[in-house]
Amino acid sequence: MTMQKRKILLHDRTGVPFTIQLARELANQGHDVLYSYGAFFQSPKGSLEPRPQDPPNLEIVAMYLDKPFHKYSFIKRYFQEIKYANDLVDQIRKFDPDVTILTGSHPDALSIVYKKCKDLHTKMVFWVQDIYGLAIKRILGRKIPLIGSLIGEYYIYQEKKLLYQSDEVIIITEDFLDLMELWKVSREKIHVVYNWAPVEEFPVKPKSNRWAKQNHLKDKTCILYSGTLGLKHNPDLLLQLAIHFKMDDEVRVIVISEGLGADWLKEKKDEFSLNNLILMDFQPFEDMPNILASADILVAILEPGAGIYSAPSKVLTYLCAQRPLLVAIPPDNLSARIVTSNQAGIVVPPEDVQGFVKAAVQLVDDSDTRQIYGENARVYAENNFNITKISQQFKQFI
Repeated sequence: MTMQKRKILLHDRTGVPFTIQLARELANQGHDVLYSYGAFFQSPKGSLEPRPQDPPNLEIVAMYLDKPFHKYSFIKRYFQEIKYANDLVDQIRKFDPDVTILTGSHPDALSIVYKKCKDLHTKMVFWVQDIYGLAIKRILGRKIPLIGSLIGEYYIYQEKKLLYQSDEVIIITEDFLDLMELWKVSREKIHVVYNWAPVEEFPVKPKSNRWAKQNHLKDKTCILYSGTLGLKHNPDLLLQLAIHFKMDDEVRVIVISEGLGADWLKEKKDEFSLNNLILMDFQPFEDMPNILASADILVAILEPGAGIYSAPSKVLTYLCAQRPLLVAIPPDNLSARIVTSNQAGIVVPPEDVQGFVKAAVQLVDDSDTRQIYGENARVYAENNFNITKISQQFKQFI
């Protein structure tokens, strides 16, 4: 079915690979697309530089702040969210889209955007990646029980309001449907669209590649984690891997990340003299196929309570690499179910540190099983990450 030509503004503050791929696909279908992202936000980015083959009806815009982003400072962050939101409002007003799709942004910012854009004739689509209020209530509520729970309730109220005000709502898993029903969000405007990874941009590469050679890893057994390490991740799991394999010169634990969890690991690396723990900042997107190919095992982690409000998209990227996965994620989480049902790796409950390390040892020692898991992972990616088919799901609200 051919969609009527639209002006579409797709804003993903995180700038992840699959959203820019969607923007390119929609532009190739004839829509006028403005894709914007937060260049200031610490997260792995997709292929955001303009390409020679990009259609002229695609514009990619990076958004900046005048100071470093204070992600974990409540007051400073709030005022930065206001500035960011106002810049986004200006962008929407100038482009004057038929459809505005917003994802990856903080409720404080989105609330301002919705309020200031209510007089515009644009359909507002809320693409829900995480349930922010529940995350804050669970995580912050444990650290500062009364205040943390109140802050969480405030953001739950904000998110409910955003959901009610949205013309359409995209959720990334059916697991969110019960919550949407509890919050009385109209089922008619809810669309379930699984996240994906741009499989064509992650060709299978040999382990002995340029990046592996540059970092002296081509002859090592590499356990690799790449992605954010925020409040919903437990970096101690990665630390325990490095401690366990400390005396094995053939094994390296590689963590590619920035921010709170990465800083904590830097301190622990020095404290425990972990020469086998290699810490790196986020790497250029074009290097990622070689980076993932350098790994023998790819790791994803998610805190126990986070399973109901988040589904780590890094797992989907990992599946493209034809490498086995080791994930410490609640077993009922969508990402964990994909890994288990497709025999693409080993899933361990995130609170089972001993089981997590034991599973890593099992994979390190069994190259045949690693190969089978890796091949299964790639088959799933090739069968499920077709961007043409995925884009057709968006026709319901475009």
